Amino acid sequence: MAIAVEATQRRYLYNGITLPAPPGLTHREVRDLHSAIYPELISAEIVVADELVGGVQEITFRRAVGTKGAR
Repeated sequence: MAIAVEATQRRYLYNGITLPAPPGLTHREVRDLHSAIYPELISAEIVVADELVGGVQEITFRRAVGTKGAR
């Protein structure tokens, strides 16, 4: 019995938008690539889905939300 190895397709999502990504980049490199258009991605959290949806792994960039100087 032979084992077939297939690459997992990835879908990057941010704010309801699917972001294109060249193959071979890490999640962080994709985030940095798109931060030129969306500067808030620089500090975004990377959330990787545990399950595949239709054979595609979804990675979501979630903006870091906080208050500056709050007590």
